[in-house]
Amino acid sequence: MDLLNTLVEKGLRREPPTREEALAVLATSDDELLDVVAAAGKVRRQWFGRRVKLNYLVNLKSGLCPEDCSYCSQRLGSKAEILKYTWLKPDEASQAAAAGVAGGAKRVCLVASGRGPTDRDVERVGRTIEAIKEQNEGVEVCACLGLLSDGQAERLREAGADAYNHNLNTSEATYGGITKTHTYADRVDTVQKAHAAGLSACSGLIAGMGEADEDLVDVVYALRELGSDSVPVNFLIPFEGTPLAKEWNLTPQRCLRILAMVRFVCPDVEVRIAGGREVHLRSMQPLALHIANSIFLGDYLTSEGQAGQADLDMIADAGFEVEGTGTPTLPAHRADALAAAGGGCGSGAEAGGGCGSHAPAEGALAEAGAGCGSHSGGGCGPCGGHAPVPEPAEAPAAEAAPGGARTDLVAVRRRGAGTDLAPNA
Repeated sequence: MDLLNTLVEKGLRREPPTREEALAVLATSDDELLDVVAAAGKVRRQWFGRRVKLNYLVNLKSGLCPEDCSYCSQRLGSKAEILKYTWLKPDEASQAAAAGVAGGAKRVCLVASGRGPTDRDVERVGRTIEAIKEQNEGVEVCACLGLLSDGQAERLREAGADAYNHNLNTSEATYGGITKTHTYADRVDTVQKAHAAGLSACSGLIAGMGEADEDLVDVVYALRELGSDSVPVNFLIPFEGTPLAKEWNLTPQRCLRILAMVRFVCPDVEVRIAGGREVHLRSMQPLALHIANSIFLGDYLTSEGQAGQADLDMIADAGFEVEGTGTPTLPAHRADALAAAGGGCGSGAEAGGGCGSHAPAEGALAEAGAGCGSHSGGGCGPCGGHAPVPEPAEAPAAEAAPGGARTDLVAVRRRGAGTDLAPNA
C-alpha cells in the first residue's frame, strides 16, 4: 500500500505526514487494519524498540471540580457515583506511589481535580514530590493540577517535578462544545508555561466524543507544534451522570487507527494508551502495544482499569519488555534538546521539540514522557496487580451498536488512595 510505505519512510526520517495522509489513515478499512498496525509498528520500533513505559496515577484530590468538562466524571454538576475527597497528605500519596513503583512503574503522575492550583496547593504538591522521590530512587514525577498561573511551573520544577500534564483534548474548533468554563487557549497557555519552565510537556487528547476525523488530526498536529514530549491518547469512558454518557462511538479497530495516526504524526514521541483502553480496545490491547510505547498501569482516577498483573502479563506475552528506570525513554536527540533548554527528567532525560517538530536530523534511542490528566477521558488513579477485587456494581448487558461500538455503560469501581479499598497493586 503506497500510503503506508510513504508514512513509514517519513516516520523513520521524523518527517510528518501531510494532513491528507493523516486523514487517510483514519479512513482505512478493517481489511487493511493489520497493515496499518504493522506500518506504525516499524516507526515505533525505530525510536523505542520493544520497550513499554509504565506510568502510575495517584489521585491527590477527587471530585468537586468547578469546571464543566462534558466528558469528566468529576465535573461541576456531575451525577456520576464517584468518591470525592480533598487533598491526600504527602505520606499518603507517597505510599500510593510506592505500590505503582513496586509494580514496575517508571513515572508517577500526581493528579488533582480543579481549575488550577493555588500557590499553597503548589507548595503542598511540592512536598509530596519530595516525599515520593525520597522513597523511590530514580522515579519520574509528572504533575497534573489544571491551569497554571505565572511562576507555578517553575516552583514545581524546583520541587523536583520532571513533567507537567495538561491535555488539549480536542481541536480548537470544537473545544467550546465540550467546555464553557475555560478555553482551548487557556490549555495551550499552560502547556507553554510548563515547557518554558524546563518541564517536559505532556499533553494529549480524548477520542470518542463525537468529533470528526478532521478534529482528531487538528489536535494531534497542534500537539506536535506545541512540543509535547508525551501524547496520552484517551478513549472516552461515557460515564453515567455526565453529558456524554451515551457517546459510544469507538470500536477496537477505530482506536487502533487513531493510535497509528498519532504515531505517524509524532514518530519519535512517547505515545501513551491512556484512559479507556480496557473498555474500547478490549482483547485487542496487545496489538496497540505495537503502536504505542507507554501505558498507565492499572486503575485510573475514578474508574478501575485492568489489573496490574494482567498488564504485565500482556506486555510479556506480546513480546515486549518493561522499560527500566535506568533507560531513557525518548530518542537521544529529543533528550538533548530538553537538556539544552535547562530541563531534564530523572533517570530518563525528557526531550523538547514536540513530536519531532524541532528535532535535528538523526538520532539513537533514549527518552521520557508522561501524562495523566485531571480531566482525562475516564480519569486516572492508583493501580496495580494482586489485591482482592470487590465485585463491581451490576452494569447493563452489552449491546452491539451499528459498526460494533459498545453501548453498555461503565460500572464505576471506586478504589485506591483516599478510599476504603486498597489499590490493586
